[in-house]
Amino acid sequence: MPGSPDPAPPKPANPLWGPYLSERQWGTVREDYSANGDAWNYFSHDHARSRAYRWGEDGLAGISDEQQTLCFALALWNGHDPILKERLFGLTNGEGNHGEDVKEYYYYLDAAPDHSYLKMLYKYPQAAYPYERLVQENRSRGLGDNEFELIDTGVFDENRYWDVFVEYFKAAPDDILAQITVFNRGPEAAALHLLPHLWFRNTWSWNPPASKPEISAIGSVLVAEHPELGSYYFYAEDQAEFLFCENETNGARLYGTPSRGYFKDAFHDYLVHGVQAAVNPALRGSKACAHLTTQVAAGACAKFRLRLSHLENPAPFAGFDQLAAARIRECDDFYADIQSGLDDADARLVQRQAFAGMIWNKQYYEYDVRRWLAGDSSSPPPPAERTYGRNAEWQHLNSGNILSMPDKWEYPWFASWDLAFHAVTFALIDPEFAKHQLIELLHVWSLHPNGQLPAYEWNFSDANPPVHGWASWRVFELDRKYRRKQNPKDPGDLAFLERVFQKLLLNFTWWVNQKDLHGRDLFQGGFLGLDNIGVFNRDQALPNGAYLSQSDGTSWMAMYTLSLMRIALELAQHKIAYDDMATKFFEHFLYIAQAMTDMGGRGVGLWDEEESFYYDVLNLSSGQTLPLRVRSLVGLIPLFAVETLDPELLARVPGFNRRMEWFLTYRPDLARLVSRWTVPGIGERKLLSLLRGHRMKALLRRMLDPNEFLSDYGVRSVSRYHLQHPYVFSVGDHQLSVDYEPAESRSRLFGGNSNWRGPIWFPTNFLIIESLQKFHHYYGDDFKIEFPTGSGIFITINQVAAELTQRLTKIFLKNSVGERQVNALYPRFQKDEHFRDYIPFYEYFDGDNARGAGASHQTGWTGIIAKLLEPRAGYELALKTEANPSP
Repeated sequence: MPGSPDPAPPKPANPLWGPYLSERQWGTVREDYSANGDAWNYFSHDHARSRAYRWGEDGLAGISDEQQTLCFALALWNGHDPILKERLFGLTNGEGNHGEDVKEYYYYLDAAPDHSYLKMLYKYPQAAYPYERLVQENRSRGLGDNEFELIDTGVFDENRYWDVFVEYFKAAPDDILAQITVFNRGPEAAALHLLPHLWFRNTWSWNPPASKPEISAIGSVLVAEHPELGSYYFYAEDQAEFLFCENETNGARLYGTPSRGYFKDAFHDYLVHGVQAAVNPALRGSKACAHLTTQVAAGACAKFRLRLSHLENPAPFAGFDQLAAARIRECDDFYADIQSGLDDADARLVQRQAFAGMIWNKQYYEYDVRRWLAGDSSSPPPPAERTYGRNAEWQHLNSGNILSMPDKWEYPWFASWDLAFHAVTFALIDPEFAKHQLIELLHVWSLHPNGQLPAYEWNFSDANPPVHGWASWRVFELDRKYRRKQNPKDPGDLAFLERVFQKLLLNFTWWVNQKDLHGRDLFQGGFLGLDNIGVFNRDQALPNGAYLSQSDGTSWMAMYTLSLMRIALELAQHKIAYDDMATKFFEHFLYIAQAMTDMGGRGVGLWDEEESFYYDVLNLSSGQTLPLRVRSLVGLIPLFAVETLDPELLARVPGFNRRMEWFLTYRPDLARLVSRWTVPGIGERKLLSLLRGHRMKALLRRMLDPNEFLSDYGVRSVSRYHLQHPYVFSVGDHQLSVDYEPAESRSRLFGGNSNWRGPIWFPTNFLIIESLQKFHHYYGDDFKIEFPTGSGIFITINQVAAELTQRLTKIFLKNSVGERQVNALYPRFQKDEHFRDYIPFYEYFDGDNARGAGASHQTGWTGIIAKLLEPRAGYELALKTEANPSP
């Protein structure tokens, strides 16, 4: 954190160089200095090539140092494009018929956690890129239409495109070799311009009198000199033309202001428009590139080798191929160990690309909210409206670190509940980075003084599901499993667990104080990750004093209590002070269970006995309560509040065990709410759950019904029942309804594409599977349920978890005819050898056919497919062909 002392123990260091560039810095909140908060239009894609960024940089297949002082990325020109291809293009929120969307094809193919090897692919059309057509066609389409994609334009017909593979190999932490391999997939020879860019992030304009660093040419070498970073040397193996300019705004182009100089868009003007005077003839500036050209025959390839090093090297390409081969081999060896026991080659491919996407989606994220609101001394003051506008209550937030992004084009900013799932996936390959992410999110420069976690850049004050206790515990467990490979007696990183627990306490207290409207252990959190899945906009207050008691909000908090209880029990084995904390969260869980059963002593709860499902309840000022009978994930989230306690654990915390048994004896009314507490399970285990046996069976019966939640590819977020039976709620002369929509929203209700009602989401499916595994841990193999509902086949809960896992993995894995369901919309992606094995990890998936939808590179939480692909002892992925008798 620049300028912020950290009294805590040293944090794990990020690798000095990594894929830390954003894919899109334009259109972000950080770069928005408008009065109305219209970030997309304030800093547009058209401005991006000519206007210096304030808080970060973007680039194509780019890397930077960990403070994003010096950046390296690729630019391309096919000789026909109206602009130099320096960054990925996409539609803004207002341009797309289903919201913002990147309109490019690129794939993160491989990556080592230390970035010693990185590989990605960008597919570049040989014809002029159809910018205007993509905008116009999507604007003309309605919400009932699919999006108009790049492949629909015909620019990939006859394979007239380039496959551009970019690879990085580290000789040392500050010595990076790069290889660019371009394949002409077309039927004729074609020419291509390659412009590897090297530039300094513009910090001098906002921090006067900071000196401006410089890049200059010394013979055939580019030398980048910075007062803090030192000197870096850039080598190109092929003879190149060096071009120079400044990473400065072209005021003449953007604003019509008289200005002279060599601006950020100079290489575009020089190459596309032939403006020789655009570049600096003195061969110096804060931005430079090597201009390389190639003519490649049909079906052939050309290869370019580059090096960026902290040290001068008289023979920079000696031993290049040997070092590159060694780094690839090391990466292969690393994943061979990670994937031990994963025998299916296609599953290994999918998992490895999922890991690669996680690593490539790291980003340097700088955002000092106080300074952003106040503006910079060298710039005009921001509009006064900003002082009480977006994020004005978060002036303590000051970030300058490497963070895991949901998607570096669509969501190039951290999202707190997304990051929890990222951390769990990262724990499989880089436990230190996983822990570092949770520590950063919970640190004092992120956590609000009142205990709230920042949600996401567009609105830090929103409430996301409180899954961070769960994520902290899971990361601890996975890290301990890794540690015990070296030392079977390793207790795990207790310092990490204690550190995050203290901050989680503050966050838990914020939820209790701010989101429990009447102090009755019933919570109203807003969207809570489910967007507008109901009839009301849950982020806004209801009129006439009405309010919702949310089944999901209350269940998330029940889950939170159990996660914090489990962490406290682990710490209590080493520090007795945590024993009391474990008891506190155990009791709080019981109070929440009571509230969900009987709201305020009125005999009404969130469980609807008639429908055997949990619903939100609308509380009217008259005292009347109305269940909102929308069959959605809102009613399934109570499954997540489940924990088993082994007798061995209870024996190690005797104080907690005594108080727990006393409390359950003293409050038998609460004890009855805890599923089968007095009946020991397999191995004398105890079960804590919101669901007693009857309710669990009833809930699973609905969830596992193919006519409702169960898809061939996972669990839908809204029951398919509502396709023919929309839920309708009447308010005066108005009728509000919810139906089943399997993919993109077909409604502008509640302000646009924020009401998805039916897709398959990986984070909630993953939590369903983990919850089922915990239930099986208690009930064992003798307890069986019907799967699918109505089939007459009864299997164990563990087998249900395994079957759901298999259905989710089927989205990505090849089926019997070699096709991947994620690409169901485009047959070419299924059949073409140059597409079919490159995996897009979408934001969510069609509830009927599992085609990918939403952000196309959200390897963030969808990357958790890597965890689901892990072999698991005892899993039976195929159902028995004969029905078992009902238990």
